[in-house]
This record gives sequence, structure tokens and C-alpha cells, in this order.
Amino acid sequence: MATIRSHARVHRTAEDVWKIVGDPTRIVEWFPGVTEATVEGNNRTLMLKAGLPVHEEIVTLDHRMRRFQYRITGPLPIKYHLGTMDVIEDGEPGCLLMYSTEISPDPMAFVLDGVISEGIGNLARMLNDHTEEQR
Repeated sequence: MATIRSHARVHRTAEDVWKIVGDPTRIVEWFPGVTEATVEGNNRTLMLKAGLPVHEEIVTLDHRMRRFQYRITGPLPIKYHLGTMDVIEDGEPGCLLMYSTEISPDPMAFVLDGVISEGIGNLARMLNDHTEEQR
């Protein structure tokens, strides 16, 4: 099983960052290639720009810990997947955004690594450049 991790320092409070990360439908604002996200119960469906749906199970949505975890359940050729996003308040100005993924088969890590890193960069830039409005 492969493990990948991306992180970014965000010059916003953990609470501000969690407003976006903690809402599973807001992934369309920062993750490359995702054009739509719907949530029904613990299931999230992402629509990719290429027209392919990706089905996910929301495993953890912990507002106190600021942790979001999900598993890709289909239709990608994945045997095991667990994605984890943590928003960590660490005493410095701002917070740390950590995105880790465990995945099998291992070659899928290569496929996801670049897009996850790009997504984390997009989210950090978006938050650093704009004031989040109350939702």
C-alpha cells in the first residue's frame, strides 16, 4: 500500500479553513477537475470535468478535530483508499492543512499525488488571497 501526503501553511485561522474543508460539497472550489459534488448521507459523488463520476464514502467528518476522511468506492480501479484532511491549529499565525492518502494498488498513488498537491496549493492560495464569507 502506498502513502502520499501534501501540506500547506495557510495564513488564516483553522476555523476559517475548516469552513471550506468541513463542507464536502465545496471541493469544487479548489480541487482540479471536479465540476460538481453532491452528498447524500455518508455518500459523496464527484463529477469530473471528463464526465466520469467518482463515488466516495464519507468516513469521518469531525468538526471538533477538524478532520475529514473519505474512501473512494468506485468506479476507479482501486482496491483500498483512505483520504484524510486535517486542519491543524499549531500556535503559529495561521494553520497547517494536511492531506494524506493511503491507496492500493501502489501505481494509483502516482496518479493521485500530483492532483492532490495541486488541490492543496489551490486551496491555500484561495484562502490566502480572499476573505471567506459567512455561509
